[in-house]
Amino acid sequence: MGLHDLADTNGDGTGEPQPAERPDSDRAVLDRLRDWPAGDWQRCSSCQCVLHRTTWARSHGVCPACEKTRRLSAAERIAQLADADSFTEHLAGLRSTDPLEFTDSVPYKARLRKARTATDASEAVVIGTARVGGRPVVLLVMDFGFLGGSMGVVVGEKVVAAADLAVERGEPLVAVSCSGGARMQEGMYSLLQVTRACDAIRRLNDANVPYVSVLTDPVYGGVAASFASLGDVILAEAATRSGFAGPRVIAQALGERLPADFQTAEFLHTHGHVDLVVPRPALPGVLNRVLTCLTGRPVPGSMPLPEVTGLPEAPAVATPDRQGGSAWDAVRLARHPARPNVFDHVAGIFDDFVELHGDRHTGDDPAVAGGLARWGEVGFVVLGHAKEHDPVRAGERNFGMPHPSGFRKATRLLRLAGRLGLPVVTFVDTPGAYAGRRAEEGNQSGAIAETLLTASGVPVPLVSVVIGEGGSGGALALAAGDALLAMNNSYFSVISPEGCAAILHGDASRAPEAAEALRLRATDLHAAGLVDRLVPEPAGGAQTDPPAAVRLVKAALRACLAEFGTLRPEALLTRRDHRLRTRGASADAVRAEQ
Repeated sequence: MGLHDLADTNGDGTGEPQPAERPDSDRAVLDRLRDWPAGDWQRCSSCQCVLHRTTWARSHGVCPACEKTRRLSAAERIAQLADADSFTEHLAGLRSTDPLEFTDSVPYKARLRKARTATDASEAVVIGTARVGGRPVVLLVMDFGFLGGSMGVVVGEKVVAAADLAVERGEPLVAVSCSGGARMQEGMYSLLQVTRACDAIRRLNDANVPYVSVLTDPVYGGVAASFASLGDVILAEAATRSGFAGPRVIAQALGERLPADFQTAEFLHTHGHVDLVVPRPALPGVLNRVLTCLTGRPVPGSMPLPEVTGLPEAPAVATPDRQGGSAWDAVRLARHPARPNVFDHVAGIFDDFVELHGDRHTGDDPAVAGGLARWGEVGFVVLGHAKEHDPVRAGERNFGMPHPSGFRKATRLLRLAGRLGLPVVTFVDTPGAYAGRRAEEGNQSGAIAETLLTASGVPVPLVSVVIGEGGSGGALALAAGDALLAMNNSYFSVISPEGCAAILHGDASRAPEAAEALRLRATDLHAAGLVDRLVPEPAGGAQTDPPAAVRLVKAALRACLAEFGTLRPEALLTRRDHRLRTRGASADAVRAEQ
């Protein structure tokens, strides 16, 4: 019994972990350890150093010498993610049969027997109940060591059972995928498990039960095309590869030249398919944070948020007649690079924030930040236009001007909030939606419209605050909800002052004049009844004391959320519908119509 993966051994040696040896001394180490019980020492396939099995176990398969990972068995993965001694297996006795009486060089039944012996498991997936961070969950973990983690009838049956168990218990489902795809030896029976798995997740969604999908290397074929890709949150372990068809198949069948990072976790993240790429050691902590937010749904009719402390003494709320500056002054203050941005506000208001990424279709737009947050014991979905103080980083985020994928990311997270009952807070700060060719090719108008449509019907409190610029439809997409708050020195306009001046006067330098005519200051909009509440700022503007400005926004948000949190979903939606129907309508036109 030579050096091999820990998943293939049940060795129970008791030797102390030894320091990692360099490759040039490996042979000497092996010679000295010939008399140790088989399976106690394993070689890293990357750097070739030899480590004791307890070292591998403690690191959860991460080589301490080179930090490369090896695949974990289902039992090892459960040990990594679940609280100690909390896992109880379900349906352990289910075993695959041979519906096709499939025979090739090795009969299918013989392959099954060998897989059971090698993995000490009955099938390629293990399901059961467990606790993660003290929280009850239903856990589904695949094992690549069992016929490549392929999905046959029994795997499909267990996926369905896990989803049904999560619905029955009202507990989140966490699925850890590792699979080469459908099991060829079960033919069409195997393929139909794809539809069964998708239907099971649909029932999970209908029951408003959270679902976190974790991708581990590799995830292909029918598993990738079903439950692995349907998580409310999808985490990809670093070094994971995933896709529908493998790169070798694509390259040979279609003759395509593929990029070096094709189908890697980073590739999936860049193209908006997964929310986060997580190194293996960090996976338990990230999973716990995500579950904490997803399960922080407040009881309907209440919003238990902590009190806000450390507020400045009686800050003044400006009015149009005592603004202390022109409309153009407000525009300049709203655009000040030192003004608190969405990340400053999120860090100062919420106790935790896990940024999620991607629209699940084409990309992740860095101009829109969104994710899960926690304020006290309450979970939130947070969205905002993403600006940066540093000019280089600001350019990387396109200065907060979203592409269609940014709005689609917002729509996805709004739908998640509505399904799981999580309140929504949005931060508005953008010159406007990006107006380039690529945005038009991606249907910018349709993406904005879909976000507004979704926001109008999400059955949870939705409060928006303008923290800087409010530029046209790109800003409006994140500003339709139950209340619109605005900081004193923010603005909101149908068009930028420069754009208005260029169109009406043929001279963008007349922007200050256009700003006055547009009456775009927050104070003007509040006086006209178009902004619900003004949020005061420190003297001279939010940029003079960002922490104080953030605390003022926090207090205003808490007051609004406390008000709307007392409403049942039906009453909330009725109130919102009336607000959206009448806000901005002409009183004269309404009277004439009557």
